[in-house]
Amino acid sequence: MTETAGVTPKIAWIFGCMILYWAYCIAWGIVGARRAGTAGGYFLAGGQLSPALFTLAATATCFSGWTFIGHPGLTYTDGWQYAYASFYALTIPLTGILFLKRQWLLGRRYGFVTPGAMLAWYFRSDLLRVLVVGVALFFSVPYVGVQLRAAGFLFNALTDGLLGVQFGMWVLASVVVSYVASGGLRTVAWVDALQLPLLAAGIVVVGLLTLHYVGGWDRLIAGVIALTRDDPVRTPDGYSHYLAIPGAIQWVSDGSRAVGGPWTGTMILTYLIALMGIQVSPAFSMLAFASRRPAFAAQQVWASALVMGLILVVFTVIQGIGGHFLGADRTFLAAHPDLANPVLVDELGHRDLLDLPGGRELLTPQLINLLGDAAPWLVGLLALAALAAMESTASCYMATAGGMIAYDLFQRFLLPDADDHTLKFIGRMGVVLVVMLALLVASASGDALALLGGLAVSYGLQMAPALVAVCYWPFLTRQGVIAGLLVGLAAVTLTEAVGLHWFGIDAWGRWPLTVHAAAWGLLANFGVATLLSAFTRDDADRKAEWHRWLAERTVLPPLKRRWIVPMLMLTLSWLLFAAGPGAVLGNTLFGDPNDPATWRFGIPSIWVWQVLGWAVGVGLLALLAYFLEFGTAGRADSEPPGSGGAD
Repeated sequence: MTETAGVTPKIAWIFGCMILYWAYCIAWGIVGARRAGTAGGYFLAGGQLSPALFTLAATATCFSGWTFIGHPGLTYTDGWQYAYASFYALTIPLTGILFLKRQWLLGRRYGFVTPGAMLAWYFRSDLLRVLVVGVALFFSVPYVGVQLRAAGFLFNALTDGLLGVQFGMWVLASVVVSYVASGGLRTVAWVDALQLPLLAAGIVVVGLLTLHYVGGWDRLIAGVIALTRDDPVRTPDGYSHYLAIPGAIQWVSDGSRAVGGPWTGTMILTYLIALMGIQVSPAFSMLAFASRRPAFAAQQVWASALVMGLILVVFTVIQGIGGHFLGADRTFLAAHPDLANPVLVDELGHRDLLDLPGGRELLTPQLINLLGDAAPWLVGLLALAALAAMESTASCYMATAGGMIAYDLFQRFLLPDADDHTLKFIGRMGVVLVVMLALLVASASGDALALLGGLAVSYGLQMAPALVAVCYWPFLTRQGVIAGLLVGLAAVTLTEAVGLHWFGIDAWGRWPLTVHAAAWGLLANFGVATLLSAFTRDDADRKAEWHRWLAERTVLPPLKRRWIVPMLMLTLSWLLFAAGPGAVLGNTLFGDPNDPATWRFGIPSIWVWQVLGWAVGVGLLALLAYFLEFGTAGRADSEPPGSGGAD
């Protein structure tokens, strides 16, 4: 292949891979459109998603372009104290373990299509239905915007500026709209079946590529030792901020300015809680309704916790830390030329990575660019993997948001007798609306976009009390849940940087006391919901019958029931010590961070603690999903589908 008119072999491979991949997506969109004869077939795949398709679709939706590009970038700047965020591969499916099977059972009994319909029927409140749609949009629009912006940025970086960021955004948006709007949720699941393997393989390959250019494992560890010895940012205990979290909590007004880095044990835990909002969000309720059987354990334990957890704990860390030793860190290069392989210097124009537009998010694209001359075909495939990560998340949220607009707003309030054709048309227009709003959001600055992404998952988490009420706790009333949801959304807004900027509040900063905004919102939400429920009443008898029926279909044998409380205590202990305030033990348990001679396994103590925490967490989720049957079918298979009459 010859280079013509500025189109290098690398760029030709990128475009070739993209065109073939998008042709695949559009083809599935056409097939999906032909098979989706009814509204139920379009919005919920006819309730016939197989366990394998659910596993692929749900896992791909959880791990977005932020995982592929943003995660290594933050590890580059904050080291292993941020790398605890890799545990979201376990905490995200933990909420699915708690809620998805019970929602599936309720969907089959009553024929629910959307979570808004489920909550409105249970609480007898159309206001709650509308609020659920609002939460879905508050979650979906900025989250899809994050993916579109990241795609535009990726195109710009990998094509050496040939394509602008805005052009890349619009191209991706056009393709995703074409296949999502055509085929609905079934098409999204089929496309995700390819996107997830691409995402996982792409992260592993870039990690191995980084390790190769660094010079192997021994040189990676030697570089870590030199990097941390020279690190000017120290925790209160005097350790490098790359190798230790700066305490259990810090009593500062702005958690983002904590001493030794923002990732205290409390901040890590509450950040992971924030990301639980992904499987609490309305989109995942619809994925549960679309499933043929409640066989969710494979996604929760093996695909997410085991496979993706291992990839994040190992390979994204290698990418992030390894970037310092490849020329991205000019200070390290000048101080330790013998330990650096400055292959990124030409790519970065002899500037420090953090001085470039895009900063740390540029790391992964530039690592991919290293293969431009040697293996342009691999650059094309890795670009495709990154794009798949972005599309997999965006497509699911677009499809489910369109369904909620069609059912919970249009059919409920405007045209109750709408036929299937009309509902599908409104759903497709809803997809277009979400994407157009997301493009408007994505046109904002990169920094503001990152803040909106954090705001999105925090908003999604505020659905948790309502799901607790529906699935477990009839004590919570309609008045309490509605008031709690509104107060929770307000608390999130007022403890996130975007909200503080909107309202001009200086009394406290972002993440007060190093507690993430999502946790502040959830505390306020649950507190108000519980307090108000103690003084209000709704249809207790009807709710009691609902929970009695649910309990009959989730009852465990006596031998297993006695393990519920111990497993609950074990789960809470794991959260507190694996990646919470108790994780400070991991700073030094397997060696002094300042003395590499004491590192018992030849790697920093904090990394050993993370690997052990990941392994224990996988076992814990397996017990919850399989032994306690939170993620397996059990008696649920005998329950016939609902009539579809619940609205």
